[in-house]
Amino acid sequence: MVLFVVVLAGCSGGGDSATSAAATSGGAGPASASTPASGTTAASATTTTPSGTTTPSSTTTPSGTTTPAGTSTGSTPGTGTPVVNVVDVTTYHNDIRRTGQHLNETALSPATVNSTTFGKLGFYSVDGPVDAEPLYLASMTIAGGTHNVLYVATENASVYAFDADAGTVLWKTTTLATGETPSDSLGCFQISPTIGVTATPVIDRSHGPNGVMYVVGMSKDAGGAYHQRIHALDVTTGAELLGGPTEITASYPGTGANSSNGRVIFDPKQYAERQSLLLLNGVIYTGWTSHCDIQPYTGWVIAYSADTLKQTSVLNLTPNGSGGAIWMSGAGMASDGSSIYLLDANGSFDATVNAAGVQISGDYGNAFLRLGTTTGLTVADYFEASNTIQESSADEDLGSGGALVLPDLTDAGGTVHHLALGAGKDSIIYMVNRDSLGKYNPVADAIYQELAGQISGPVFSMPAYFNNTVYFGAWGDKIKAFAISGARLSTAPVNQTSNSFGTPGATPSISANGASNGIVWAAENGNIAVLHAYDATNLAKELYNSSQAGSRDQFGPGNKFITPMIANGKVYVGTSTGVAVFGLLGAH
Repeated sequence: MVLFVVVLAGCSGGGDSATSAAATSGGAGPASASTPASGTTAASATTTTPSGTTTPSSTTTPSGTTTPAGTSTGSTPGTGTPVVNVVDVTTYHNDIRRTGQHLNETALSPATVNSTTFGKLGFYSVDGPVDAEPLYLASMTIAGGTHNVLYVATENASVYAFDADAGTVLWKTTTLATGETPSDSLGCFQISPTIGVTATPVIDRSHGPNGVMYVVGMSKDAGGAYHQRIHALDVTTGAELLGGPTEITASYPGTGANSSNGRVIFDPKQYAERQSLLLLNGVIYTGWTSHCDIQPYTGWVIAYSADTLKQTSVLNLTPNGSGGAIWMSGAGMASDGSSIYLLDANGSFDATVNAAGVQISGDYGNAFLRLGTTTGLTVADYFEASNTIQESSADEDLGSGGALVLPDLTDAGGTVHHLALGAGKDSIIYMVNRDSLGKYNPVADAIYQELAGQISGPVFSMPAYFNNTVYFGAWGDKIKAFAISGARLSTAPVNQTSNSFGTPGATPSISANGASNGIVWAAENGNIAVLHAYDATNLAKELYNSSQAGSRDQFGPGNKFITPMIANGKVYVGTSTGVAVFGLLGAH
């Protein structure tokens, strides 16, 4: 066990095995893939493999179906982003702030979630590990019928659309071009045994004829070359839209790792798109991590038009150095509607700054970053811990965790604060002022608020927010609730779970009916994974876990970094072989 921990610590924002535990485009024009993805089928009970053979669906149908919820327009409370249907889950952790709160849940409550009335309804089998969080659209018209639809992406480079209630496969497609296979793991245990679709896609129901799902897939062709492509899939058929897919290529001015003639080059073999896709103001933002710190690599953010799949902007975070990859344990870059916030992993940072605090070399490894988007991608502001260079040298980086953008908060004097927070391997919670992150001070951190010693393990997850409370699930620690008062976090947890979570900790999700009936959901990884539900007002009160009813609700091995997704009275949990479905027993 000690050896395993040492291996994990040697990875930039790294991880465990699946069950154990510069506003310039860089001159890199977009290039369409020579061969589009193949193998799409639209069938209610069959799936089509990439080779074109039809095989029976191997899903289990849960008992009963639910009536589709009605649609509405406007904004989901607290999310800061408009949705077409309040039941939909179209992006990682529910909204672009990455709060993890689903506030339109009427069936699940502390009164109904217990082992007598709640449990596993079924299991939807797929062809590879589900690293991406499943997504959900309500009341979709597919093949002449109306369905609530669950979208699942796998590391075998497949994307499925399931009837979310009956479990039948509505369509299945592949992100592979003809003759390709999913990428091998390149000798890295972080994503294994193959790499296909790792990042949680994003859906825009208003794009295309029926709505579009944007997906990034990795593959390997017959000649041994590796590819990263962004796809736009019709949500009702899986068909490629917008002339896609687009081959992901990029270069950026710099002399850092893998540079040539004054430009850093993006090599698709060296990277994985782990962090979830962000859709912001008509642009899809991708961020790239390395494979097990295998050099050469740098930190890339690459943007594409949601209308055309053409590349719109490129930013390298360590153009004159190395490292600084975007890992965040599968969390997505967050936004307040204009800027982008993220934590990047250990990498180059030159402590030499000018009078304005601007970093001279343009390298921002191990930073809490705010990216500007109005004139292409730029580093608009940053925060570096005073010991950032030592932390990077020790691989104790900030970038193992995800950033959370908080709603506007008012202090006792009536001042409104714009805040964000996150934590990484050093187990310190960093809360930043989004208007002035703090930059770098070698003597002491110039930051809005900093809490040390309150979470007991490294963070390979991201927090959730609900009702002026932030929930953290660090590795080896209990899930802990920190209250917000006067625009500051409580200096210690106000309550916590009685049980701890092993490798890699947990990313909580929240279900609630507005501000009431809040439940904190968390998946515990392991050879026999466990879904937990806690009262959001007091985490010491566990409402349910999937071990309470013997083998009835067990769903086999889990999967690291998976985030439970709640929609329309059900909870969906990704695993190494499919998606487990939970809900009220006997629900119709």
